Amino acid sequence: MKILKLSPYYEPEKISSSHLTEDMEKGFTDAGYEIEVICPQPTRGVDSEVRKKYKTVRTETKRDGKITVHRFPMVREKRNPLLRALRYLLVNAVQKRKGCKAKNVDLIIGGSTPPTQGLLCAKVARKLSKKKGEKVPFIYNLQDIFPDSLVNAGMAKKGGLIWRIGRKMENRTYAGADRIVVISEDFKKNVMEKGVPAEKIVVIPNWVNTDNVFPVKREDNVLFDRYGLDRGKYYICYSGTVGHSQNLKLLLDTAQELSTLLPDVRFVIIGEGPAKKETAEEIAARGIENVTMLPFQPYEEIAEVFSLGDAGLIISKPGVGQSSVPSKTFSVMAAARPIIASFDRESELCRLIEKTGCGVTANAGSKEELIAAIGKLYRDRPFASAAGEAGRAYLKEHLDKDKCVGRYLEVMKEELEKTANKGE
Repeated sequence: MKILKLSPYYEPEKISSSHLTEDMEKGFTDAGYEIEVICPQPTRGVDSEVRKKYKTVRTETKRDGKITVHRFPMVREKRNPLLRALRYLLVNAVQKRKGCKAKNVDLIIGGSTPPTQGLLCAKVARKLSKKKGEKVPFIYNLQDIFPDSLVNAGMAKKGGLIWRIGRKMENRTYAGADRIVVISEDFKKNVMEKGVPAEKIVVIPNWVNTDNVFPVKREDNVLFDRYGLDRGKYYICYSGTVGHSQNLKLLLDTAQELSTLLPDVRFVIIGEGPAKKETAEEIAARGIENVTMLPFQPYEEIAEVFSLGDAGLIISKPGVGQSSVPSKTFSVMAAARPIIASFDRESELCRLIEKTGCGVTANAGSKEELIAAIGKLYRDRPFASAAGEAGRAYLKEHLDKDKCVGRYLEVMKEELEKTANKGE
């Protein structure tokens, strides 16, 4: 059986979901599937030498030939949203042309970044079904709900032109997918409210491989020496996309106030994203000295990244919690660090924290509550330590990597069996 993946990013690019892709590919190939990947020349998080290398490397194989990766030339990704959107459209155009020529495809798996990716995969699935003379199912992996995410980030208004276009794209994508995999019950509820039947939706949460993400002692953590961080300070670490929905202004406001209230507290922001430049500029303009910004680190050091902080911060603007479940949650838990969630109270994330006792919560947008949450962990170290251990224990028991990947395999098998039964 052969899976076709049309991916906007692929290794060696550095994105937050790289470990999910790696785990799924291993699980799928171990189960006997072949995978064909069509993706552009690497751009995100790679230097000019890597870009140069992949000008000549167009096809490569992995996992003893079970995965074949076809790359095509593409301009480098820009920070400007319009230029980035244009690049996405160019990528989709090439992927559609190449995807429709793929041979012996039994199944297509596609993601929700960019928002046009689902429509693209649905179109390619229909074209390949027609050529093959039987159904080629499309499984849509919904990690970000568009256009809700744009509204939450303040980049679009509900009812506005962009929102209306986005809703049409969303509806057509859901209609074109045979199954929709969502990462939380809140996501499932959101999609069902838009008319998608429950039987078409499967909840499979994101996970973290606890063999790869584990607690690293401060004295053994290479990041402290690499970036000259004082091991004697108390660190609040945010690691992930530095975007507009993360409410980094609140983080900076909080850090500035805590510089006098709790002078031992330091904040570290690790990652890349469209708001990184303006965040760095604001730190400099306001003279905030207790915030350090670091680039994405290699995946091989993910344990060090999430062990760097005494606590892991998950922060967003109000309203984001109903359409976003940060995967970094589970990385913080795997590193046995307590979570500080500045998030919507009624979100699945806050319910998880309250259920497991793996951290503290503050209502999204409230500086006072965020300062109080940080102060609680800072002053009550036994409570903070117990919260961290509770998070890792829950993760190992309920969000096991092999179980989650196995659920994907079940969904794939179900769709392929439907196709086989129709052909009988």
